[in-house]
Amino acid sequence: MEVKKNWIPLHWANAVNTLDGEVAWRSPSNIALVKYWGKYGRQLPSNPSISFTLKNAHTNMRIKYSSGNGAVTLYFEGERNEQFEQRIKRYIESINDIYPFLENVDLEIHSDNSFPHSAGIASSASAMSALALCLCSIEKKVFNTLGADEDFFYKASFLSRLASGSACRSVYPKLAIWGEHPEIEGTSNNVANPVGSRVDPIFHTFKNSILIASAKEKSVSSSAGHQLMEDNPFAEVRFSQARSNLKSLMEAMAKGDMAKFIEIVEEEALTLHALMMTSKPSYILMQANSLILIDKVRSFREETGLPICFTLDAGPNLHVLYPFHIAKEVEGFIENECRPYCENGLIIQDEVGDGAMAI
Repeated sequence: MEVKKNWIPLHWANAVNTLDGEVAWRSPSNIALVKYWGKYGRQLPSNPSISFTLKNAHTNMRIKYSSGNGAVTLYFEGERNEQFEQRIKRYIESINDIYPFLENVDLEIHSDNSFPHSAGIASSASAMSALALCLCSIEKKVFNTLGADEDFFYKASFLSRLASGSACRSVYPKLAIWGEHPEIEGTSNNVANPVGSRVDPIFHTFKNSILIASAKEKSVSSSAGHQLMEDNPFAEVRFSQARSNLKSLMEAMAKGDMAKFIEIVEEEALTLHALMMTSKPSYILMQANSLILIDKVRSFREETGLPICFTLDAGPNLHVLYPFHIAKEVEGFIENECRPYCENGLIIQDEVGDGAMAI
């Protein structure tokens, strides 16, 4: 594992403050534009990716920590959630080489989401980044480390990645790249890097209307989907495509080239689902209404010339992306043409956001 040179395992005996206190963070989800699909080693990406950081879709997490023997208790939206609790316990054990002091700390975790389950929003990205940020705050309080914001968020991104790969992008505002790219400065497989300052400001104004084609639980989890990439016959071609698309997308966004942005973002969404269909065993996560909604978005764009496009995560629900200055026209179209094809008429409104914040 690669870490910064000044990262040493933190033992309780080296604490300069009490092992008792409380921390809280709000961390957003994100929507990938170039998709991460496939991993190796200790949560390292097979290809680089970039995402919009969202604003409204977030996880609030509060952790009470106290001297103890490493117990973890988790309450999700006010109720004990033992399944999520076990996942966090496994994660805490997995980072013992970084935070051995947690063996002597009990954690009482209270978490809630601003968005419903199965809404096509990456809950693991927001939840696990919130957890990592809380752990970094505990480190800062107990050991007086991570004084600089750059160091704090670097380590939070690193720890987020170990919990859930794409979570490492959620700690940063606007846009973040995760994964090494030889032609993009500052990229890394270990952490995400903020790149919002490298693009035309119009991309800071983007809105994201999430059209819920189906709220049912996915038949294949994202974790399983990543594993299936190991034997996918198109894997290496895909990884090369992602690197090429990321370079082209960054160039387009720097120039404000909306046509190229739309072309790449939609290609990436459909490539992701093509990879699922060509896995062994193959599977399909899009639903009939997903295809209807894709057709409606493309037809609306062709008829109006407005810069609107869609993307999908590993699920059936469309994320419709468009700049703020055309929001009135687009949201009228969504209301009239798309809502009838959303399950129970459910649409979630979001936009590009400013990243995580302490609460």
